[in-house]
Amino acid sequence: MLRLCVVFIYLLHGVKADPGETCPAFTALSFWSALIGTELKVKMLLYTRQNPTCAKELHSATSKYLNVTKKTTFVVHGYRFTGSAPVWIPDLVHLLLSAEDMNIILVDWNQGATTLIYNNASRKCKRVAEILKKLIDEMLIEGASLDSMHMIGVSLGAHISGFVGQMFGGTLGRITGLDPAGPLYRGTPPSERLDPTDAQFVDVIHSDTDGLGYREALGHIDFYPNGGTDQPGCPLTIFSGLQYFKCDHQRSVFLFLSSLTRSCNITAYPCDSYRNYRNGKCTSCETFWPMPCPILGYYAHEWKSYLTQQSHPVTRMFFDTGDKEPFCIYHYFVDIVTWNKDTRRGTFSIVLADETGKKAESKVNPEAATFQQYNQITLLPGFDQDLENVEKISLTFSTGSVIGPKFKLRILQMRFQSLTNPERPQLCRYDLVLTENTQRTFKPIPC
Repeated sequence: MLRLCVVFIYLLHGVKADPGETCPAFTALSFWSALIGTELKVKMLLYTRQNPTCAKELHSATSKYLNVTKKTTFVVHGYRFTGSAPVWIPDLVHLLLSAEDMNIILVDWNQGATTLIYNNASRKCKRVAEILKKLIDEMLIEGASLDSMHMIGVSLGAHISGFVGQMFGGTLGRITGLDPAGPLYRGTPPSERLDPTDAQFVDVIHSDTDGLGYREALGHIDFYPNGGTDQPGCPLTIFSGLQYFKCDHQRSVFLFLSSLTRSCNITAYPCDSYRNYRNGKCTSCETFWPMPCPILGYYAHEWKSYLTQQSHPVTRMFFDTGDKEPFCIYHYFVDIVTWNKDTRRGTFSIVLADETGKKAESKVNPEAATFQQYNQITLLPGFDQDLENVEKISLTFSTGSVIGPKFKLRILQMRFQSLTNPERPQLCRYDLVLTENTQRTFKPIPC
């Protein structure tokens, strides 16, 4: 047990504990446990700034380690196909405690969630919620406030959080759903899943809506990274094994973790569809005025007062991400007016460079745009780096054809405007002819 504890602490923080101290750890089970199934047993592991790397197991709210006057964040995992501990737990505990002085209660229901039969784990969700309600009731007696409680639920854990919220009539302070589970929950009534009425503020990140996640909006604000389906950097074929099934689903967790580091704030935009967002039709946040556009993740609660007072509180938010942490993408509006007599249909590859030679490259749209004479087309390219002073721009136009004549695209006017930093000067270029599949580099001028 002690050896397991030391390994767990190392994973948590890279700091060794007192050799004489025994640290309760998340229940780690084997694939054999999944084969035979597990009966429900819930363990509550408490972390605070006084014990950031060595949990204290909670048996009641009267524990001397639990200060109920502080904010309390419950972390609830989901279905465990193999019985292993979630890899993201150590980082989430560490980053939450770095963000605020709080109680973190890790709800370990691995015994119950570990099974090859997903339905069996799903059926235990309401029982887990009842156990959590009992603990929270005890905390309220000791002086805790529902206003200061935050539940972070992953997959099935998001619906467990919703059930707890229902039991308290929606008075919990906040529920964050990280890719709430879709199977068995799609099409069910609000009482059988997470719902905006389950807490004072409900925010949701949907990252696998065409697989293990839930497609429809479930909160006051619902974030759909990359449209909510295929996430950059995740395997595209089943030959990648288990990672093919869980990578998109887990991306919601890693995006939330990234928001806690504040290495960059991922801005999201209200829109009725991802396609309209990608076509540059939904990059205004006037409806949030005087607030700026909402940011993804932990600090989304800063928009709570706005989102919970609207007559139609459910808001779908779209944005793009990179393929690795911190996942940030820096967007530009690119307005193009062409003067070809014949219609041209194709895509752009754009490379930006600053005075030091540093470059940022982007493929503009996954779908080809149609360029007609004197019609303005707006594109929304995203770059993985933010160049403050763009000195050169390189363009490559392609119709996707590899044989036959090379087409030309005659640009009457092209304007670049940073969406991420709209206060920066706009850059323009006039009278430019692009030959298909041939890169053209130019120095932009202020518009």
